[in-house]
Amino acid sequence: MGWPLRMFQEEGYYFVTSRCYQGRLLLRPSAEVNEVVGGVLARAIQQSAGTVRLYAFTFVSNHFHLLVWARGAALSGFMQYLRANLSRKVGKLVDWSGGFWERRYSAEPVLDDTALVGRLRYILAHGVKEGLVERSAEWPGLTCLPQLLGPARRLFRWFNWTKRWSKRGTEDRAEEGRFAQEWAEPVELEVAPLPCWEGLEEMERQRAVRELVREVEAEARSRSTSVLGVQAVRAQHPHTRPERLDRSPRPLGHASTHQAMKELREQYRAFVAAFREAAARWMRGDFSVCFPPFSFPPRVTPSRAAQVR
Repeated sequence: MGWPLRMFQEEGYYFVTSRCYQGRLLLRPSAEVNEVVGGVLARAIQQSAGTVRLYAFTFVSNHFHLLVWARGAALSGFMQYLRANLSRKVGKLVDWSGGFWERRYSAEPVLDDTALVGRLRYILAHGVKEGLVERSAEWPGLTCLPQLLGPARRLFRWFNWTKRWSKRGTEDRAEEGRFAQEWAEPVELEVAPLPCWEGLEEMERQRAVRELVREVEAEARSRSTSVLGVQAVRAQHPHTRPERLDRSPRPLGHASTHQAMKELREQYRAFVAAFREAAARWMRGDFSVCFPPFSFPPRVTPSRAAQVR
């Protein structure tokens, strides 16, 4: 079975998820991993040149979530850059040379303000809802919570390996030199306020975030389950493969009303029908066909291309 078609809007909000290969703990928190991940994320946002805006994020041991706004199909290039650099650089830190990501990332549209706040709450719950830590602020991995409760901008280091490779013939460099200060460039990561909170004062936005965190932590306490703890989280080996993974189907989108979801489903059906009709003509050699906006034509083999007159 092929991957579901990805439908992008002219501009829109997306809840993005990407999981490590076989659910392994390749993103297990450490000071080094957090610094590299933060630098890569900041660099990816910078490279997007304003076509992607970041609202929230969390990186747990075997997956990450982002809440973003993106223009057109810009999210595709952004995620390609982000995941490729994370796999190379974090892979070096945790001594992993195989495939880093389990499958395609998911990008689910978020259709209204209530759903946006709900996705932010979900992101802030990570670490607590799994019983890894008692409080959201205790999660040792990279998360947007400090930036939501303090300065929105944070500096990280982007390790510029292009600069390193340009000097590769000058001297014998050890593997650990990949993360030497010589190749580090400061890069700023900014978290924007949710659009429905833009009219609020900074203190009001922080109060709203604290209220979401209180709700998350209260729910976790009500379940009365044991907590693994920060020390145990950090002690886990990054190659560990969990015995069980959540395999729940990905939703088409997130909305606070049934009507909004109904309209999204109808829009998606129309998009799929238009894409399949265009793809059929494309594969027969009709390269003049128009695909739906912000979609990508299927790959054509040389034998197909030879049929064009």
